[in-house]
Amino acid sequence: MLFRWRRRGAAPTVGGWIVYARSTTIQAQPSLIDTGIAHVRDVVLPVLTAMPGCVGLSLLVDRDSGRCIATSAWQSADALRASAEEIHPIRYRAVDAFGGTAQVEEWEIAVLHRNHQSHEGACVRATWMHMPPMRISQGIDVFKMASLPAIDQLPGFCSASLLVNRAAGRAVSSVTYDSLAAIEQTRDLAATIRAADTQDAGAEMIEVAEFELALAHLRVPEMA
Repeated sequence: MLFRWRRRGAAPTVGGWIVYARSTTIQAQPSLIDTGIAHVRDVVLPVLTAMPGCVGLSLLVDRDSGRCIATSAWQSADALRASAEEIHPIRYRAVDAFGGTAQVEEWEIAVLHRNHQSHEGACVRATWMHMPPMRISQGIDVFKMASLPAIDQLPGFCSASLLVNRAAGRAVSSVTYDSLAAIEQTRDLAATIRAADTQDAGAEMIEVAEFELALAHLRVPEMA
């Protein structure tokens, strides 16, 4: 097994490293989104994945609002920190390609489950939550034990992940579906699951949004 648990609710490890992520939320000009996607795919992705400890990159895009979220995954906190200075000018040029502004956040990847790999046309529903830091471990367990089994049965389900920031008491779940039709079909069922499990986790739902999965190059193994 590549992953092992140190304790109930603790962050998973890959070969001894806790898996971390850095997300960059870009408020782009909608007319420049395709330019930005091409820049991330052709320029950012090769450079980033060549860095020590980087295990991939994904990019979510909302063409209507202009919000785009690039998330890189790292084998350890040391790898995440070591990359910060080198990534700064890369991020600046990427944000410029989108014609926007950026907000950066760091996370632990607490859960990752794949039914199958995503393909062209896949879409993502993301849910941002707040919960007291002392309840983060409980929230992880609820996501693993209650949310995942229910989500896994939804039509067109592809994969799901949960990222947490323990100190800030923040979490974001991302559920990938095979197509726009699948994400539209599952809205009501997903809302029912989300409401029940958010209550069980003692979490406050902040926002739910849907995105196009523009890039998915993550080499993070199963963590459910």
